[in-house]
Amino acid sequence: MAEITLTKNNFEEEVIRSDVPVLVDFWATWCGPCRMLAPIIEEISEERKDIKVGKINVDDEPALAAKYGIEAIPSVFVFKNGEVAAKSVGYRQKADLLKMLG
Repeated sequence: MAEITLTKNNFEEEVIRSDVPVLVDFWATWCGPCRMLAPIIEEISEERKDIKVGKINVDDEPALAAKYGIEAIPSVFVFKNGEVAAKSVGYRQKADLLKMLG
């Protein structure tokens, strides 16, 4: 499944009400580690058909970033049943992100 661009307008539907786990990447275009992480996030979105993968540009969606206490990026959250089940801050290897999904 392709990555979903998450915004305040679709976050509730795509993440909170999702019936499958959602991996959410908080990122920005100017962030070097975010650019390093992007291909890994894309790989996961293509390989894992049992989850959703969404990206939130913190510059475009400051209210969502503030709601989830984003102070550093990249920040990756896993939502299950509308709740934050796991999170990490900074660049992570693919295996670490997959472990967060369970």
